[in-house]
Amino acid sequence: MRLSAKTLFLVALLAVSALLLSAQSVKFSVSPAQLKPGDKGVLRATLTITDPEKKQSYTPAEGEEGYLYLVETGEYPQLKFGKTSYPAPNHKNSDGIWEYYKSLTLSRPFTVSKTAKPGPITINASMSFNLCNKTSGFCDPPRETEGSVKLEILPATAEDQAGQEGEVAEEQPLEVDFATADSAGQSTETPADAAPAQEKAGGGKIWYYMLLAILGGIVLNFTPCVLPILPIRAMSMVNQAQKDISKVIIHTLVYTLGVLISFGAIAAVFVIARASGVNLTYGFLSQSLLYNLIMMSILFLFGLSLMGVWEMTVPGMNAAAKTTSKKGYGGSFFAGVFAFLMGFSCMGPFMGPALEVAVRLSSPMLVLFFLLIGLGFALPFIIISLFPKALKLVPKPGEWMNIFKELMGFVLMYLTWKYFSNVWGLTKSGPYLMKTGLYLVYLGFAAWLYGRFVRPENKKAVQIILGLAAVAVIAASAATLLPWKEEYRPQDTAAASADGMVPADHPGWYVFSPELFARLQSEGKPVFLDIGADWCTNCKSNEKKVLLQPDIQAEFTKRGVVLLKGDFTREDPVLKDWMQKGGSIGVPFNVLYIPGREPVKMAELFSKADLLKALELIPEKTE
Repeated sequence: MRLSAKTLFLVALLAVSALLLSAQSVKFSVSPAQLKPGDKGVLRATLTITDPEKKQSYTPAEGEEGYLYLVETGEYPQLKFGKTSYPAPNHKNSDGIWEYYKSLTLSRPFTVSKTAKPGPITINASMSFNLCNKTSGFCDPPRETEGSVKLEILPATAEDQAGQEGEVAEEQPLEVDFATADSAGQSTETPADAAPAQEKAGGGKIWYYMLLAILGGIVLNFTPCVLPILPIRAMSMVNQAQKDISKVIIHTLVYTLGVLISFGAIAAVFVIARASGVNLTYGFLSQSLLYNLIMMSILFLFGLSLMGVWEMTVPGMNAAAKTTSKKGYGGSFFAGVFAFLMGFSCMGPFMGPALEVAVRLSSPMLVLFFLLIGLGFALPFIIISLFPKALKLVPKPGEWMNIFKELMGFVLMYLTWKYFSNVWGLTKSGPYLMKTGLYLVYLGFAAWLYGRFVRPENKKAVQIILGLAAVAVIAASAATLLPWKEEYRPQDTAAASADGMVPADHPGWYVFSPELFARLQSEGKPVFLDIGADWCTNCKSNEKKVLLQPDIQAEFTKRGVVLLKGDFTREDPVLKDWMQKGGSIGVPFNVLYIPGREPVKMAELFSKADLLKALELIPEKTE
């Protein structure tokens, strides 16, 4: 009944709709509006760019494979369409990329079949585009807008000049001034963002990201956050197989249900937040001091249990022979929830690009996307459960399982330390960290008290009294030593240098601010921006293996690159807004800004070779 209530609550959350984003104007038209068999016409779509700071780019080498295209949707046997024609650009940069300002019109010529029957035809069309900021280069996600126009086919014998007036050269670019481009023909105007994104398989992009979601879920199993607990889950499946191999797949499906409900709940949070006008990043949990304290406590208790300090059903293990079927399935369900909690803040490198698109999808597609991540996350265990007899190859239960269980306890202690270090990153307070350490001592004492005296061989009264005492110790220590309000450390107050730049934690790096960035850009200086967080594993890996290496630092200096650092350990609306404008929803965020060129955004995890290749775009200093 409790599970049913949660399910109903989740369904209610998923029913919340997303707010509409600000719209660009797209107008579809056909010219001429009347044609006879054999005549030629043009289907047009005009995009009006309402934001004077935005531009639309087009790479001729990509043709219609890029993000800017016009295509008819549906089958029209009476019409034969040619290739899309692109207008002459307002500006062409050094890389040969065309840039359009204010407006542009795409045209798609067509010929009416000589055997076409007279009568009206409704042509449905779709235009895809993605706008970018003229100054920073930050790009909006690709959008697709649909519209329709009406064309009338006249009888072949009609004496009409419409066909002659409508003849156009199929590959002729249009003029750059589009003020009167659509004066002829009928048209419909559709908001470009009638939903956060249109879920059409334009070029297969949506399906590509859905596949990427499943792949990302699989990869998530092998991130530092999840990998240590995989043996515990595997051990659970071995336990189940040794007892009743037929129930392995049932436990796995229950585990998968826990995973899917957890990912669905997070999707609902994003949907509700977006509907409320709040933009979340996928690292928002890690920025919560309360979340880190809870995870630290849970992992510490689980670790003590594996080491034998107290007995419990470790998530998904169900080792106790007396455990009922209901409790066993409950353990498998909680194992899925627990695995999700471990993995959510440790996104695999394959998931970053897909997530950036996902949070801008419409609400149903966003939920589907997160559910596919969850499916990929559980997929390895689903596959194993389909071949349960293979688990019999694992040695039978014995002393090796006890040793393995205790070793896994140390793994969970290591993960406890990771969350403990996150507490330090969020507070930077030595006294508070000492209080947190003392709280763990009390927590360990409560676990020992429970494990030592709450046993079947002891009297019921003893079990109840000392069990309540253990709970009281935990509650009292938490209330006394842990804050009820999140106490974030103050902003860095390092002394600014003579030019107003505030040194960051590492030599040669400076604290990022939009004002400083704008000044450096106006001075024509290349800038490398690294936004990371203390809890971000990928950020630390990039720093250690690439950014802070002496040869990379020397290359930065040789190229005259100014190094800026943003700290997203805590919630920072300025950094969050900057990353979202740059097409990212979380850290790591690493971008090289070169004057006169498009920003070069690095992958979530990148190598020295990747960075050096980007730096080669900057001419060496001659000074």
